[in-house]
Order: sequence, then structure tokens, then C-alpha cells
Amino acid sequence: MSYVAPPLLHQQLFSLDHAAWVDLLATTENLLIIQDLDGVCMGLVNDPLDRVVEIGYLEATQRFDGHFYVLTNGEHTGKRGMNGIVERSLGGQELAQLGRYYLPGLAAGGVQWQTRAGQISHPGVSEAELAFLAAVPEKMGDRLRQFFKQHPDVLAGSALEQGIRASVLDNMASPTANLNTFHRLLDDQRELYTDLQYAMQTLMADLLRDASNQGLDSSFFVHYAPNHGRGPDGKEILWFSQGHESGTTDFQFMLRGAIKEAGVLALLNRYYAAKTGNYPLGESFSVRQAPHSHSELLDLVIQNFDPALMPTLVGVGDTVTSVVVMEDGQPVAKRGGSDRNFLHLIQAIGQHFETGNLVTYVDSSGGELRNRKALRLEDRGGTSVVVEGPGDARDEADPLILNVVFPGGYRQYCQAFQTAAARRR
Repeated sequence: MSYVAPPLLHQQLFSLDHAAWVDLLATTENLLIIQDLDGVCMGLVNDPLDRVVEIGYLEATQRFDGHFYVLTNGEHTGKRGMNGIVERSLGGQELAQLGRYYLPGLAAGGVQWQTRAGQISHPGVSEAELAFLAAVPEKMGDRLRQFFKQHPDVLAGSALEQGIRASVLDNMASPTANLNTFHRLLDDQRELYTDLQYAMQTLMADLLRDASNQGLDSSFFVHYAPNHGRGPDGKEILWFSQGHESGTTDFQFMLRGAIKEAGVLALLNRYYAAKTGNYPLGESFSVRQAPHSHSELLDLVIQNFDPALMPTLVGVGDTVTSVVVMEDGQPVAKRGGSDRNFLHLIQAIGQHFETGNLVTYVDSSGGELRNRKALRLEDRGGTSVVVEGPGDARDEADPLILNVVFPGGYRQYCQAFQTAAARRR
């Protein structure tokens, strides 16, 4: 019988061949890693202020300098931003600045750019938009107080205020109501938690209306994380809690255009400029100028980026969902997750340019949040095999292929990442 070579890593589904993944990162010269943060390089926790990142991981990112960017819906700045986590891990702001430990890349869905030195800018964002966003956290806190004022026997006083402090994320470019803490506090009152989700959804609609009344009708949109994909109107579908699952926990009021898949183009644009001195999409390009559909984004890459210079892209995320529901008697797959679209675009770019792009999935279900489905593994002849991914097993037509998976979560991923960095020349 003739030897049949195993499929290449980018052709595999749910591969556990971490050695091959490490080898690719360590030896590929023209490489660009685009990585999410929460759940990928640090654990998911109920209170964002409790997040920590390992120094070894931060040092490893430096070995990939010029070949590594973050892409997150969180933010670099603010008391809950990634920079504060970095500074606390290192023991102070001065050490972070001197050592250039800040993570370069795009935050707030792509509208907040940061250099390795920690220099921040907001390409394409107006002062009027930033001023409106600055008032949103207070409105979130007020709405939470109004909600629980109707249920004083459930939560009140200092306990309520502590919950609000943990839940209202005063991000500069993407203020967020994060309900993880309230999901835990309302653990035995599921219907009330769902009512709270409705209340936050109503607040988001009110904020959009207020913005429109101030002449900012095309400035913002609402991002739900995790979600059940987008409806026919292009808006994300809120995932209401069922059973012990928390469903949508993050209600983010974001700048229009701040979608992670557009961030892939912005990062590629900067990568090419660093290599050639030329910005394929122009030096002033920002995510706010990019189209929103998958096909249009892919076309923009095909039309503007030199295939001879296209790097191998490695996308890393942890939030990918799908659920099959019945509509008019027919099964319909609702696909979502805040990392899905940017990972799908990276996959499509690799398929077109034949660059062997890798979609990497980190299983973050072992964290404190209850809105992740764990990978299911089986032992087959002494070898562990992934038999079910994070989506609905009935969704057999999902176009997103998770090439390499880390069922051990962020610790397993970070260890592999650091191993690759140590070998990088």
C-alpha cells in the first residue's frame, strides 16, 4: 500500500497537532498572527478587574514583533483595559513602558490603535463621537439602578453598587454593560436575569435614538457578545439566557465600522507598509471606511494587496457559536460569536492567495463564564480526538473550519505560543 501523506495543517479540522502549529509559527518568515485577548491569552472571569496575564506570554509576543497584532472588542486603555492588566502583571507602568510590553494592534472592534510603545490613536473617530461615548457609562449605571429599584428584595445598597462597578465598563471607544457578575448574583432567578437582558437591550435602542437626535445617526451600532449571528437586517441577534447558560453578557455600544473583520484589513495594511513603505489601502485607511460584508472585504484584499507579499495569517479566537433552530418547519443554523467573522475572513484570504492560513481556536469554556460550549474529545486507540466542536453538532454546513484547537484553554495556548517564540529567529 502506498504512503498517503496527512493533510496539511490548514486543511485539517480540529487538529491537536500542536507541535506542527508551533513549528509553523517558529519557522514561517512571512507571518502575521492576529489574536483576540479575553479567553485566549488569559482566563474569562466574571469581574474584568480580576484578569491577569502571564509575563512569559508578554515576553513571547516581543519575539514576534512586527508579526503579531491583537484584535479585540475590548480596549487598550481605561481601568479595565489591557494596558492596566499588563502594568499590574509587571509591577508598574514604568516597567511596561521601558520594556515596551504593551500589545500592538486594534481594540474597540478596530477603532483604537496602539503601538508597542503604548501610543494610542482613534483613526477615523470624531471628537463629537468620543464625547457622546463618554456619557454612556453613567447611563448604563443609572439603567441598572432603575431595574433593581423594582426588585429591592433581590439586590440593593452596597451589593448593588458593587455589582454595577464590576459591570459597567467605562471604555473610551466601546462602553459596555457586562452582565457576568449579575448572572452569578441572580443564579437562582433565571427569569429575572433574562428581564435584565431585555432592559439592557432597551437601553441600547435608547442610546441609538439619542445619538440620532444629536446628529450622530450613522455613528454607532450595538454589539452583543456572544450572539446568535446577524438577522436579515444585518443587526446582531441577542442570545437570551436559557437554563444555566448566560447567553449574551456583553452589551457594547460601539462606533459604526468597528467590526473585527474590517480590522483584519487595517492590520494587513499596516503590515504591508512596515515591509514595503507602501500602504495598499492608503495611510489614512481605517475600519470605518471598510465595507461590512464578507465578500466585499475579501474583494478589497484581492484588488489591493500584492499576492507575492501576502503573509501566512494565523487567526486566534475563542468565541464561535452556532445553534440550529426550527423556522417554518425547517432547521436553520444561527451562527455567531465575536471571533467568527474575522476568523472566517482570514480563512478565505488564505484559500484565495494559497498562503496556508490557519484558524486557531482556544476553548475558553473552563473559565468562570457560562456561555461557552466545551470541545468534546474521545480516546481512540490511545489518541485523543476532537469529535465535536463549539457549535451545534447539527450544523454540518458551517463554512468556518477550525484548523487547530486548544482544548486546554488559554494556558495550553500560551505555552505553545511561548514555545514557538523561543524558537523564532
